[in-house]
Amino acid sequence: MDELPVVLGAGAIVLLASVFAVRFSIRLGLPSLLIYLGIGVLIGEAGLGVQFDDATLMQSLGIAALVMILVEGGLTTQWSAVRPGLGPSIVLSVAAVVITVVVTGAALYWLLDLEWRTALLWGAVLSSTDAAAVFSVLRSSGIGRRLSSVVELESGLNDAPSYIAVVLLTTGASLDWQLPLHLIYQLVVGAVVGLVIGWAGGWVLRRSALPATGLYPLSTVAMCVLAFSSAQLASASGLLATFLAGLVLGNSRLPHRSNTLSFAEGLGWIAQIGVFVLLGLFASPERLPEAVVPGLVAGLVAVLIARPIAVVLSTTPFRVSWREQAFLSWAGLRGAVPIVLATIPLAADLPGAQLLVDAVFVIVIVFTLLQTAFMTPLARALGVASAEEPQEIDIDAAPLDELGAVLLQVRIPRGSRLHGVYLAELRVPRGASVSLVVRRGKGFTPEPTTRLQDDDQLLIVTTEAARGATERRLRAVGRAGPIARWRGETGE
Repeated sequence: MDELPVVLGAGAIVLLASVFAVRFSIRLGLPSLLIYLGIGVLIGEAGLGVQFDDATLMQSLGIAALVMILVEGGLTTQWSAVRPGLGPSIVLSVAAVVITVVVTGAALYWLLDLEWRTALLWGAVLSSTDAAAVFSVLRSSGIGRRLSSVVELESGLNDAPSYIAVVLLTTGASLDWQLPLHLIYQLVVGAVVGLVIGWAGGWVLRRSALPATGLYPLSTVAMCVLAFSSAQLASASGLLATFLAGLVLGNSRLPHRSNTLSFAEGLGWIAQIGVFVLLGLFASPERLPEAVVPGLVAGLVAVLIARPIAVVLSTTPFRVSWREQAFLSWAGLRGAVPIVLATIPLAADLPGAQLLVDAVFVIVIVFTLLQTAFMTPLARALGVASAEEPQEIDIDAAPLDELGAVLLQVRIPRGSRLHGVYLAELRVPRGASVSLVVRRGKGFTPEPTTRLQDDDQLLIVTTEAARGATERRLRAVGRAGPIARWRGETGE
């Protein structure tokens, strides 16, 4: 009992230090995950002397963290943003994993003199791009919506094939005619489980009057975790089910949606911080010199050879230009996912697994620095950086059960075409009414001649029947201005 206050206090200090390190890393232009790794090393055996060498526990905690990261990624991904790149994303998430495993494995078999199984295992660990790293970098890099949507959706979908490949290579599954059927089963059933639970969860939450606002975020995250466990129990891909359940729920008309997204974002940050601090604890600085050369060789092969080949072969049928292919090749960031995948063979006590974990440590540090540093300059040089696009408005909803109505809370972001629109031009559907405008902390009842401004907050009361049309109209005007319909913008 006496140890509990010490453990909780130490955990709180590490968490607070990691949170404040985010702002510090932004000022320095460094990815925050490197700060977390440094914190782990600092309190590990080479620093404060904290010992952590339980590979099985590391694997379990890593998978749990990956589930939370995928929950946050799915909930915060806008379907309207990723839909334009749906085809290339799906092909990349599967075909690119296979190509990366084969190309990287073949190269490392020759360059590092590894056994075939071990070489392919290295390729499988490095085949997945990291959703958390991709989201944090691309959403602030000014990349066009279509291109960024391909990378974002791919990073959320390709964890499942990579995880399956690592598990199969770790367990030594035989390569026979049943293997492709087994892979298809895992992906298809995992996708179905995620979509069904996501749809059912959204339906239930929209019709539930929970006694406290904070219960909605908890219920939403629980639905995504339920999708993971259900798929895993069905011998299917729980990671794919988790992301798709989050994607469906995040794009549903959930009550208190902004609170849910904020809660999920906080869980995602905790998961990222935890897994990188644990890796820093788990890594031994004494072993790293031995892993530098293999890590750099494997990273160069994966980033400069395997990834470009996979991107070209996967996206050429979709008429993706060479400039976009070059950017997609560079944008395959590695982060938490390879770390988690590398713990699987280590927990199984495979020969050479410790070297793989140490090499991943080197790869994440070196190539995260290089790729994020040159991401925006490369996009500008290739001409794929877009002009500033109107930001999507955020619509939150609170149910008014006894009235059969919903209160919509809308904040007008900077750059939205809603700025300058007269209330009369908004033309919300019958059954909806703008009841209050809050501007610079002061609220007032708007008139038809009221002109909306950036940072205004609107309260709109609408019946359930008119809610969908009201949200579509708001998004359409937010993207195209008051003449949205003439421009063909529907707000879908």
